[in-house]
Amino acid sequence: MSIRREVLDVLTRTRLLEISQRVGIEFYSNAPRNEILDSVSRAHSVPFKDLLAHLHRDELKLACQSLGLEDTGRELRGLTKRILAADRQLRKKSAGSKGASKETVRTSSSFRSRGKSNFLNGVGQMEEPRVIPSTSNTSASDATQPVQERDGVALNWGGKRTEVDRIVLPFQRIEVVNESRATREAEKGTFFRDLKPDTSMDSPDWRNKLIWGDNKYVLGSLLEQFAGKVDLIYIDPPFGTGQNFSFTVEVGDEEFTKDPSLIEEKAYRDTWGRGVDSYLSMMYERLHLLRQLLSDKGSIFIHLDVHMGPYIKVLMDELFGQTNFQNEIAWYYYNKMHDSRKRVLPKAFDQILYYVKNKAANTYSYTALTEKRDQPVTQLKRVKVAGKMINARDKNGNIIYQEKETRTVDTVWRIRCLQPANKQEWVNYDTQKPVDLIERILELASSPGDLVLDAFVGSGTAAIAAERQKRRWIAVDLSRYSIHVSRKRLLNEDGCRPFDVLNLGKYERQYWQGITFGTGKKGESTVIHQYVKFVLDLYKADPTAGLTHLHGQRAGRMIHVGAADSPVTLAEIREAVDECRKIKQDKIDILGWEWEMGLHDVIEAESKRSGTSLRLLQIPREAMDRRAVDAGDVHFYELAYLEIESEVKGKEARLKLKNFVIPSPELIPDEVRQKIRKWSDFIDYWAVDFEFNDDTFHNQWQDYRTRANRDLGLTSDWHDYKKTGRYKVLVKVFDIFGNDTTQILEVRV
Repeated sequence: MSIRREVLDVLTRTRLLEISQRVGIEFYSNAPRNEILDSVSRAHSVPFKDLLAHLHRDELKLACQSLGLEDTGRELRGLTKRILAADRQLRKKSAGSKGASKETVRTSSSFRSRGKSNFLNGVGQMEEPRVIPSTSNTSASDATQPVQERDGVALNWGGKRTEVDRIVLPFQRIEVVNESRATREAEKGTFFRDLKPDTSMDSPDWRNKLIWGDNKYVLGSLLEQFAGKVDLIYIDPPFGTGQNFSFTVEVGDEEFTKDPSLIEEKAYRDTWGRGVDSYLSMMYERLHLLRQLLSDKGSIFIHLDVHMGPYIKVLMDELFGQTNFQNEIAWYYYNKMHDSRKRVLPKAFDQILYYVKNKAANTYSYTALTEKRDQPVTQLKRVKVAGKMINARDKNGNIIYQEKETRTVDTVWRIRCLQPANKQEWVNYDTQKPVDLIERILELASSPGDLVLDAFVGSGTAAIAAERQKRRWIAVDLSRYSIHVSRKRLLNEDGCRPFDVLNLGKYERQYWQGITFGTGKKGESTVIHQYVKFVLDLYKADPTAGLTHLHGQRAGRMIHVGAADSPVTLAEIREAVDECRKIKQDKIDILGWEWEMGLHDVIEAESKRSGTSLRLLQIPREAMDRRAVDAGDVHFYELAYLEIESEVKGKEARLKLKNFVIPSPELIPDEVRQKIRKWSDFIDYWAVDFEFNDDTFHNQWQDYRTRANRDLGLTSDWHDYKKTGRYKVLVKVFDIFGNDTTQILEVRV
């Protein structure tokens, strides 16, 4: 590591960003700390002495300590001179050599876990976050770098970066689904629990994957296992500044529009914060990673419109190579209602760009398609003679005609768009596409068993199409509601194959913690202190000193802050409560990112045991977005209350929902309150794991509302236990906004 980098490594992300701006180095507003550190360290156009002039005295002292130099004295000049002298000495030693090897992987640190997660199983072999620059010579990116056609056209915009760091985060498997409700009702099938924690894509035990998270992080992480193995990619990214993440929620027989969550608004700001420049930067990073995932026989389809399509076409030529362009497909939605009041021709089509990974190798999958004509037509019959197509003739020399009921599919696809009246398919998701549109793409450029990826899955249409076409699939989206809708649609699909629900969870928070509170020479206690202070500031609480488990105080209530990378446990809460009683306080708020399974249902008993007023509040994901923090858009909410009753008959048991309460009125818009008739109107979906083993949630039974059937059963089916004994049962309830609440109870059969 160079002296320059080691000195800068003592700085927090905020200070690095301040200094970089002062010396004229611009970054994305949400750039990771390591990215800022790397760029400022390599910015040799800025003299080292000028950089040091921006450091405070304490920072210079820390730098001296890091370098093993004397840190005594209060004069800035003296501290600076020692660092510059050390830099000159190192340069002399390395003169004539090739220099230090370039660092390609930097591991971000995080503070220790306080309690081990007992319900989120890691998928894959990665143990901690890593950042791999795009220029690194790693196996995942080797030979899969973007094609840069130096003699062609390149698209330029403000803030363009051609290096894309790949952030590698392990996945957490949070739910296992082995059969759909449609299959269960049709076959009353059995449930198998002897599953492998993860399987390769070539294994017969392969499980499809529905992943909640930022697709930039997800795609980078998928490269660990799937580089060069995805056979078809379809993406439908946002392609207009008028698009947002609002969605329609049904309450009873009525509907209302739900505003996007703050994390979804963050994505919108990332995409359009600087107009088209932001959009192109977002797409460049994703397309770069997607190309590395694509197999040699693979194809990619990008769904766009006339506004962004021309930009992305040039960008794709730059990244994939103009020679790998196949077609521009026009999806003509002939049945769309048009607004005749606008002084412009009605919009009647979207465009879909179609590229292959390697056209020259001629290994890409392609199947010529035909479709039925509206009316049969009479055509000349043509034959090939001596390499030329000519009219066919009979033995008497007469031209032969034939009647054709089909036609070859060309680049204009006449496929209906979805209408709200279509209750069988339309799920009130504004950007939802018809399944038959995606099915045609799969038929054109893939085969049964191929792996399909959609990184902006939205309502889940690509996963549904892949199911029907017998393709394997990976579906990704940032929106919690999108994952909820996709899960429901898959569960309603007859014959749906097993799939897992994954997220990046604690690993994404570890990465955020590393870039926010720094790594390097800082001690663990310093990082913990900074993290706790950050959360307390968000909660508008004052820190406390001299206590072990209590970290702050607000409005007469003591505060305990849970770790960023592990769930809050009952033992952890009891330690905080006991300390609260020792200092003669009787009110405490527990702030956490994740919670030990079934924790909420024992809190009431714990509150009575200790004689304290005890509240559990969720630290929202928005806390990781600096802009949401700066704007004061981070809100903590109490966990929902869930009441369940069990019924046992011999070796069978079933469950009944008895009550459900959302305690935070801020979550419930006024227009929703007016439509609520009973407590169950808040519930959209619930599922049961009848044999929970303190591991991943296994979705054995579920019920949910659809547009076609708004009824929700509040009693589960009977579950037949093979042996007598005591069993843990885990219940997950999803409200109409897509937020989940869990509860554990014990049944004895």
